[in-house]
Amino acid sequence: MPLAPKDPAIVRPATPGDAAGCALVHHTSWVETYSGLLPAAHWEKDTLEQRTATWQRWLQGDLTAIVAESGGLVVGVAFSSTGRKIGAYEPVRDRELWLLYVLAAHHGTGTGQALLDAALPPHSPAQLWVVEDNLRARRFYERNGFVADGARFVDERLDLAEVRHVR
Repeated sequence: MPLAPKDPAIVRPATPGDAAGCALVHHTSWVETYSGLLPAAHWEKDTLEQRTATWQRWLQGDLTAIVAESGGLVVGVAFSSTGRKIGAYEPVRDRELWLLYVLAAHHGTGTGQALLDAALPPHSPAQLWVVEDNLRARRFYERNGFVADGARFVDERLDLAEVRHVR
């Protein structure tokens, strides 16, 4: 069980100046979570620099992201928006959690819960897509009232199956 960080995470809206921190969390979380599921060649294209450019574009646009900051560093990031069509699946909820990532060193500290609650009001109807083999994330979402509804989509770019959860 990870130790709680020295400073509790502060959850706040992201600013354009958080792009590098958001990218670091996003990229590092993918490496920590998906290295065993993705081929080594994936990481030649999915770089920290590429993620930073994406986050710069997102945060300079109309994206409203939430960050968790601890010790002056971004340690988690989340955002939700309107539900989207994935493959042949139309959205079944108006709101969708698009992404929620927390550095592994901050798992079990309440940071993920704080981000989820800030991105989506507790118990509000919403949907999300999660990698089928990411059992830790699926258990987290299930503890928060999300249930797999049977929708399954294989992202051919990554060769990863995602399942939709709703509440």
